Amino acid sequence: MADRSLRGMSIGAKSMESDEGVDFAPRFQAHYDCPNGHTIILPFSTEAEVPVVWECRCGEEALLRDADRPEAKSGKPPRTHWDMLLERRSMKELEELLDERLALLRAGKLRRSA
Repeated sequence: MADRSLRGMSIGAKSMESDEGVDFAPRFQAHYDCPNGHTIILPFSTEAEVPVVWECRCGEEALLRDADRPEAKSGKPPRTHWDMLLERRSMKELEELLDERLALLRAGKLRRSA
């Protein structure tokens, strides 16, 4: 048992309650202003990339002080399941499939799913 010892920090030798002997990374405070009048102050490392926009607690987008709002990215709207279905089948085919399935359901050959 004496051969086994805890490695790393010696227990009881250093207190975790004080900052004595701890070197913190240099940091600064970034101020974000919300359109609803809220101010958000966040600490960042001096080496970190600071985002221009931060989500406020009210749900709005807060902008970094003295920064310009980034341009909105133009992109395709997300495809829905309906869009993908319409790429595979025409409306006429979908109506025929619906009629077939309803007929089977009414005849009792299909069970309703939950």
